[in-house]
Amino acid sequence: MNTYLLVIALSLVLSAFFSGMEIAFVSANRIHIEIEKKQDSFLAGILRRLTASPSKFIASMLIGNNLALVVYGYYMGKVLMATLPQGLSSDPYWQQLVFEEFQLLTHTVISTLVILFTAEFTPKVFFQIYANTLLKALAVPAYLFFLLFSGFSWLVIRISDTLLRLFKAGRIDQSDMFSKVELGDYISQQLQSAKDDQELDSEIHMFQNALEFAEVKAREIMVPRNEITAIELHDNIDELRQLFIETGYSKILVYRDTIDDIIGHVHSFDLFKKPRSLRTITKPVEYVPETMLVHDILNALIKKRRGIAIVLDEYGGTSGMLTIEDIVEELFGEIEDEHDTIEYTEEQIGSHTFLFSGRLEVDYLNEKYKLELPENDEYETLAGLVMSYTEEIPEVDTEIRLEKFVFTVIEVSQTRIEKVRMKRLQDED
Repeated sequence: MNTYLLVIALSLVLSAFFSGMEIAFVSANRIHIEIEKKQDSFLAGILRRLTASPSKFIASMLIGNNLALVVYGYYMGKVLMATLPQGLSSDPYWQQLVFEEFQLLTHTVISTLVILFTAEFTPKVFFQIYANTLLKALAVPAYLFFLLFSGFSWLVIRISDTLLRLFKAGRIDQSDMFSKVELGDYISQQLQSAKDDQELDSEIHMFQNALEFAEVKAREIMVPRNEITAIELHDNIDELRQLFIETGYSKILVYRDTIDDIIGHVHSFDLFKKPRSLRTITKPVEYVPETMLVHDILNALIKKRRGIAIVLDEYGGTSGMLTIEDIVEELFGEIEDEHDTIEYTEEQIGSHTFLFSGRLEVDYLNEKYKLELPENDEYETLAGLVMSYTEEIPEVDTEIRLEKFVFTVIEVSQTRIEKVRMKRLQDED
């Protein structure tokens, strides 16, 4: 009996191993595995051989699992026959049904429940969560079984290919291309695994920006309306020249009557032409809605050879502005120039306390400080987050408690929140 129990336990372990490796092979991030395969190590060589023929590997794991289940079923039947009581005439009627009339069904149910929980559900969940790690850790024993069942798996694949040809289904191609989701998952893993003080390669951030680029909208990166520098169309050239000197900008927007009617922009180089009026040197701009994707805006600007896009709100008023540089910064990070003269407060003044400018973006703070601030399409900045809950511009020293954060307004102007002190509550002792 002890030998039978040992064989059953070994069968369950092997079945769990084969089931787990099958789901790990399917669930593992292919980019992560490809990078591991490029390493100059013994494990890299094993992974290269295992992934050279995915269908053959899966077939080997299925064959091994079925063999383990057959052995388990045979010996488990013997143990149950010897262990479970036999139905007697003196027993209650339900016991007679279970242990005599439906003996085979009873054994099947018990055996199935054991195999489902110990060798199917549990290992598959575990192997799916830690797919990358376990696929590497168990690559060597998997490769031994892969070699052992290679002949059987080759035969199974040939039979399946023949059946597919008979039904004119053709064989499913194994694509070497990586999906956007797989690349995104890999980059997210790298960012999450990095320590707070660890500097990541710029390429990783660039890849992340490129993946997110397709979903970024104009309102998320535009220069807001209240920070736009512009001049009225009928102002004289001397005023324009003075504005260039004061701001240091190379381009200034031109509007007619109000900032909601921007008609173009002027470049500082055009002052060397000694123009008589602003109208003669005003260049056209592109007009885009707030919800337009920035990659579409970039294509439009390049196609029409324009450098500035005016972002319009739903009522046709000016919501902000975008330049090609603003869009490029979404991919390559901040580019210091004359438009970046505003210095935002960004300071950690305690173990769990921060002092931030209201104009800092919520996703930037979450990425840099791992804050987990709530994000929403209704706002982009920290000031927007606070006002989305207060529904007004709060007064100085106003405290707002939001989930695990306490925000204290430090400085405000008539139109916006300038500075906020933020404290995390969940990390307090």
